[in-house]
Amino acid sequence: MVDPLALRLANTIRATSSGLTDAFATPESTREWLQTNAAHLGTRMDLDDYLPGEADRTALVELRQNVRAVFAEYVSPQAPSSADAAVLPPFPEALTALNNATAPTQRLLGWGRSGPRTLERVLTADDLDTVMAGLADATVEFFTGPVASQIRTCPAPRCVRYFLKSHPRQEWCSVACGNRARAARHYAQHREN
Repeated sequence: MVDPLALRLANTIRATSSGLTDAFATPESTREWLQTNAAHLGTRMDLDDYLPGEADRTALVELRQNVRAVFAEYVSPQAPSSADAAVLPPFPEALTALNNATAPTQRLLGWGRSGPRTLERVLTADDLDTVMAGLADATVEFFTGPVASQIRTCPAPRCVRYFLKSHPRQEWCSVACGNRARAARHYAQHREN
């Protein structure tokens, strides 16, 4: 099963043995991520010839941070991802920015006492806005759909990812994270003795 586009966008920051990596760190890596996910963007833009400038790359990073802020709000009171929890925009600002990024005739994300719901609007957009709108719309679709209730923050040491809990006993985003968490727990228990 392929993760929803909104989750893939939120997880463009990940932890590796050498620290955090960012799929949007350079224009080339940003283009590579967009090309990999182009079929899910809902745009006919030819991404093979698109190399984001610094302003475009920065705008995509800001959108990602707003999406991560929405993820952090959704998993609350569970702790958000440790990658950037201290530097995420406040939830109301992130929600407004996400809704401002949606495209013509696409959805907005409404948030009330009962949680997320879909709203509608009509605007115009240029090429970068089209890409960002596809990402924002995928986020609206994700949070107003049935799988959003499965969002979890991976509690493994050094992991910064969100994941969908697909099995009642699933605790981590991957087997590697589960192994790392068990090894850390084993090491801590033997260190105390």
